[in-house]
Amino acid sequence: MNKAVILAGGQGKRMKADMPKPLFKVLGEPMLEWVISACERAEIGDICVVKGFMGEMIDEYLGGRYRTVLQAERLGTGHAVMQAVPFLKEDESGNTLVLCGDAPFIDESTIKNSLEYHCANNNAVTVITAELENPHGYGRIIRTEKGISGIVEQKDASEEQKKIREVNSGAYWFRTADLIKLLDKITCENAQKEYYLTDTISIAISEGKNAGAYTSENPDIIKGANDRKDLLNLNTYARMAVIEKHLINGVEFTCTDGVIIERNVEIGTGTEIMAGTVLRGGTKIGNNCKIGPNVIAENCKTGDDVIINTAQIYDSEIESGVEIGPFVHIRPDSIIKKGAKIGDFVEIKNSVIGEKTAVAHLVYIGDSDVGRKVNIGAGTVTVNYDGIEKSRCVIGDKCFIGCNTNLIAPLKLGKAVYTAAGTTVTRDISDYALVIDRGVMKVKEGYTIRKFKSQL
Repeated sequence: MNKAVILAGGQGKRMKADMPKPLFKVLGEPMLEWVISACERAEIGDICVVKGFMGEMIDEYLGGRYRTVLQAERLGTGHAVMQAVPFLKEDESGNTLVLCGDAPFIDESTIKNSLEYHCANNNAVTVITAELENPHGYGRIIRTEKGISGIVEQKDASEEQKKIREVNSGAYWFRTADLIKLLDKITCENAQKEYYLTDTISIAISEGKNAGAYTSENPDIIKGANDRKDLLNLNTYARMAVIEKHLINGVEFTCTDGVIIERNVEIGTGTEIMAGTVLRGGTKIGNNCKIGPNVIAENCKTGDDVIINTAQIYDSEIESGVEIGPFVHIRPDSIIKKGAKIGDFVEIKNSVIGEKTAVAHLVYIGDSDVGRKVNIGAGTVTVNYDGIEKSRCVIGDKCFIGCNTNLIAPLKLGKAVYTAAGTTVTRDISDYALVIDRGVMKVKEGYTIRKFKSQL
């Protein structure tokens, strides 16, 4: 079985934060998750994550999905992989991929193609490389007719070697059995007193084993983050790459200012995404929609021909032909049915809004089931919480809810019920009824003359 060891022990001091560097996010996901998901897509499910600084945060994030091992001291990349030897020894028959947890752009095809090359050439170790226009600062790959002879770091490279554009990405394939033996032979006899994983290459070659290099077609696998500026650059690159993908698929962007679309979001053709739109998680947008400006949608699904302007929507479903906004908050577990209109300053929570229902403005609908072709007047509130329990309201088809109506849950309004403006409803109402609650209006004539006589 093929395995992966992901090195995620970096502290990232230049990030100036008390968290492991691989947990810093690119487009809303930790860099570590980008690396894990690339492995999963390449059908490598046996993964071990090497943690270090504040490793409990790595454990908490993974939630038991994959094994972790602790590198208690930071003694180099070779030392980090040594911590995973018990994991490697569980099955030595296959190959092991070593990856950096803070290099998020490793991709499925690079993993699969490099493994194919590794096996076809019977290599003990295969370095995954990239060709860069400006290779300054990276270790150069020294190739031979039979493979490679080693990796030369920038500070040790000759002028001729510095011209080499092929560089080490920090990712490697090893035959697992060879990796275990090679790790046992590397030493820390160097200026930094660290165990370097790259030393395994020269040891393998000295023992007559094959060592090769596979050049990825994706040079971005080299990109990482050492500080906040690098992290911003990663986010900017990833953001524009996602936008470019959607442009190719027929999505319209007239302006990309403030537009952030996470990589798992799906958008249908003909849809227009306007400035300030943030689409997160597993959001799916239908065809021919207009989203924005200033929309946040997280884990939401919309149908076709939906218009959303200046709204925040979370974990909810918006069916086709719905118009929403501006200044709308749709909270989790809500469904807005076909053709409904949700106007300005409306909040909806854990509710179903029926087909062609209008919730025009200044309304709170919580824990409610609203029928078809209902009109909800301004100032309406479903009073769903008594301080102890949440209760539901049911509003039948074709009801007309007058302005400033309070619906005290639990209650049910039948079909085509009308409520007069200012009414507070405290019990179930049968079909076709009119509910009026005016109380007793008192008028005190001349009141303001007496109260403010010195000012009139």
